[in-house]
Amino acid sequence: MLQDLLSAHKGAFKDYTELRAQVNATQQVTFLAGNMVANVQSTVGGVSARVYRGGTFGFASGTTYNPDGVKDVLAAAAGNAAFMDAQVKKGKPPLPSVAAGKVGLKTVPHEPVAQSLLIDFAKALDGIIVEKYGNLSSRTVVANCLDIEKLLVVSDGTDSHLFQPRAMIYAIMTAETPDGTPVRLAKVFGGFGSFDGHFTDPTLLVPELDKLYENLMNKREGVHAKAGLCKCVLHPDLAGMLAHEAVGHTVEADLVLGGSVAGHNLGKPVASELVSMVDFAHTALGKPCPLPVYVDDEGVPAQDVSLIENGILKNFMHSRETARHFGVEPLGNARAFDFSDEPLIRMRNTAILPGKDKLDDMIAGVDEGYFLVKTGNGQADSTGEFMFSVELAYEIRKGKLGRAIRETTISGVAFEMLKTVDMVSDDMTWESSGTCGKKQHMTVGMGGPALRCDMNIGGR
Repeated sequence: MLQDLLSAHKGAFKDYTELRAQVNATQQVTFLAGNMVANVQSTVGGVSARVYRGGTFGFASGTTYNPDGVKDVLAAAAGNAAFMDAQVKKGKPPLPSVAAGKVGLKTVPHEPVAQSLLIDFAKALDGIIVEKYGNLSSRTVVANCLDIEKLLVVSDGTDSHLFQPRAMIYAIMTAETPDGTPVRLAKVFGGFGSFDGHFTDPTLLVPELDKLYENLMNKREGVHAKAGLCKCVLHPDLAGMLAHEAVGHTVEADLVLGGSVAGHNLGKPVASELVSMVDFAHTALGKPCPLPVYVDDEGVPAQDVSLIENGILKNFMHSRETARHFGVEPLGNARAFDFSDEPLIRMRNTAILPGKDKLDDMIAGVDEGYFLVKTGNGQADSTGEFMFSVELAYEIRKGKLGRAIRETTISGVAFEMLKTVDMVSDDMTWESSGTCGKKQHMTVGMGGPALRCDMNIGGR
């Protein structure tokens, strides 16, 4: 657990100041076709300071976490702020003040589990896959842990101590189609918490592995999609990814100031009235979020941000600086991944809210279209245009699921696509296994219900 060496320096703060100590501990084991090809343990930690003066920030960081190291980093950041202010001379007013206080640990830090635990579990799971599932040309099992601990002291706002552990298992199966084309599917297990808290017995994962294998065999015999605009039902996992990538980034205020399409749509319809979207801080619909954030890295107590309400774009996500620019209250979206990173406006747990429809009814109402289940890599930009690969999908013919299809792509403009949503399921799922790559990596949660909409789908 990090020792508090920061609070003693708070009396020396002259300008707005953030002082943060942080340790990121990563463990990963990878088995490829039964061979261990990666066995990694790393710990990255240190201290950073950011000082604001007259509209500019001075930032400094160092790996030495002791009283002298903290003092040196603080002095360097203050010097950088003074230099930048003298050069740029923006003459901006102070940053918005927020509630003062202190938020302690919600999750008690633990020591990293033994690396042998990851190795033994991944090896055992690989053995189950070999024994149980035939017709595979390749298989990969990855065990991963990421523990992030932060101490934050600010001149104006809420001091905090955070511990955010995450443990995941990735099971990847590959087979070949009759014409020799490789097809691949993956399943992710785990989430917030420790590895030994999530994973005690590899046989408990078999029911989900059975589904993964069944879908892979269906895909192996799959057909190509018919290209064009068609009615599609998006599985909750895919809807959550679109919410994050194609919508969420456009409403981050720094990207809005950079020309995002959301800038001229505030207060306007950007989706069907069935669609509402929220960036949750730590609790969603009465349950803990996948990656809870109670205080951001600017000392702002985290609150939910309602982004879209019944189809109307209502708010952006802010740092203190952009909140001042837009004349609104910051709600805790400034986050940094490593100790040496400055806080940026980032999503936390972004989700489309569930509706009132049943998934079976959504499928039954489609005469000809597709049920899009899993997405792979993709990209979206500040115009809201997106393109994603689809790793698993099924035909819908006369209201019933048909054949699986080969990998394809979906594309469109998010705010236009969301306006075609005519049904929203009454359930939702969360995904938190990856990281968002906006300038620096960041752990995020994304979620949503199933959506029925019009979608451009690629063909052969």
